[in-house]
Amino acid sequence: MLFLQNKKFSFSILFLLLLLTFQPLSSSQQLKKNVEFNTSKKDHSQKQISSSLLFDITLHGFLLWASMGFLMPVGILVIRMSNREQCGRRLKFYFYIHTILQILSVLLVTAGAVMSIKKFNNAFNNNHQRIGIGLYGMVWLQALIGIVRPKRGSRTRSLWFFIHWMFGTAVSLLGVFNVYSGLFAYHEKTSRRIRIWTIVFTVEISLISFFYLFQDKLVYIQKQGVILGNELVTPTDQGLSPNDKQKELPTDPC
Repeated sequence: MLFLQNKKFSFSILFLLLLLTFQPLSSSQQLKKNVEFNTSKKDHSQKQISSSLLFDITLHGFLLWASMGFLMPVGILVIRMSNREQCGRRLKFYFYIHTILQILSVLLVTAGAVMSIKKFNNAFNNNHQRIGIGLYGMVWLQALIGIVRPKRGSRTRSLWFFIHWMFGTAVSLLGVFNVYSGLFAYHEKTSRRIRIWTIVFTVEISLISFFYLFQDKLVYIQKQGVILGNELVTPTDQGLSPNDKQKELPTDPC
């Protein structure tokens, strides 16, 4: 009888221990389920926010690519091409094209800046936003420098040209870099692939850079062709009459 009582007492203690053991475990499991539910609910809410802002993010990226990633570098390339022109009408044509492209670039940058201020949460906790806010100011400063352009032949013309060239190059390089950082920020925000867009933009910038650097060599190549042709087919100056020399003077194609 005593053995049975002791056995019942042992089973009671074992039952209490099991009960105390599984009760906290079930409570922790329930707490874990609640945390997972709240986390999944929060992630679903964030996905809904990302999808609602997807159009604004895409439009912002397109505006900044069109301005700093395309129009501004092409405008610099156009004015670079004017360095080898002697015709006044062609120089004016290149200048007007450069001016139109830069004005469009400034307008698109302004539209992208207004959109980023109104639509996005600008915490300035990443390089894309920090560089972007600096670029907005630099673009408008460069536009102001272009407006106050002094006349040719004035004493301040050389200083103005250096400042305009320096700011233009800096804005263009920073703009290209910020397009890349914007692509990575887009990937982090939306989890969408950006590989194809990165490749396309890299090819575009590479082609523009190639034609920009090719301008100096193009003049040199053309001069080499003219010198070689004169050496082969042009007689010496001693064998030419004054009338022949007058005929061989280059004519202005303008």
